[in-house]
Amino acid sequence: MNKKKISAEKRKKAILSVILALISVIYILPVLAVIINSFKQNTYVKTDTFALPTGEMSAGFDNFIKGMTFGNYPFIKSVTYSVVITLLSTLLILLCTSMAAWYIDRVDSLFCRLIYFLCVFSMVVPFQMVMFTLSKTADKLHLNTPWTIPVVYLGFGAGLAIFMFVGFVKAIPLEIEEAASIDGCGPVRTFFTVVMPMLKPTMISVGILEIMWVWNDYLLPVLVLDINEYRTIPIHIQYLKGSYGTVDLGATMALILMSIIPVIIFYLACQKHIIKGVAAGAVKG
Repeated sequence: MNKKKISAEKRKKAILSVILALISVIYILPVLAVIINSFKQNTYVKTDTFALPTGEMSAGFDNFIKGMTFGNYPFIKSVTYSVVITLLSTLLILLCTSMAAWYIDRVDSLFCRLIYFLCVFSMVVPFQMVMFTLSKTADKLHLNTPWTIPVVYLGFGAGLAIFMFVGFVKAIPLEIEEAASIDGCGPVRTFFTVVMPMLKPTMISVGILEIMWVWNDYLLPVLVLDINEYRTIPIHIQYLKGSYGTVDLGATMALILMSIIPVIIFYLACQKHIIKGVAAGAVKG
């Protein structure tokens, strides 16, 4: 009986592995299409989408050069704005939400619980419901520059971050903070010297997720920023249009590839921290 059970479990695992492998191939195909077509002549992108860029179809690195030099808006400027917005937004989210989560859990008042549930509720509110009101509010408050738009990202990224940080703070023994208080540490010093170092796993996990979100975001910058003056990489790619609205798909694929490579490398290098951070931030009973 035991041998039959073991063989049945092996068959189930083999079937599940095949199913997951097929699903993985489906997800990888669009990425492979981008890689292949970024080295292909524009005329062959539509007609021979999944053909390898060999012979007359090959464009070499011309698509990359064309994409970076197209139009009057420098590509390096778009890269700079994307880096600035991503870093400032992520740092602001990590700092503010970690402090807020610590306060919410330790004070544990009715007001703090209300704030916590509102933050969690914001995770299920579709962006499309608030985007028009948000764009007008951002204009009135002058949050329409790369140096002020991180405040807007803080509002949308706070829900998930606070949810994860509160779950982790619950696992931190209160006695450690009491010992720091006896040694003369105030609340601010206690947080930065005692609590924040212990939040490192969740901070890394939240930071990775926020960086991937902000770097690839198109809708919020295009609604809030003046796209004639400030363009992130997704907006720059969107405006790779020639006369009569024609789009050079080869150059577009090349810039898409250049934009996703840093995120893929960053994710692969830090993916183990995501699992650790999510597990560490799970709500303790």
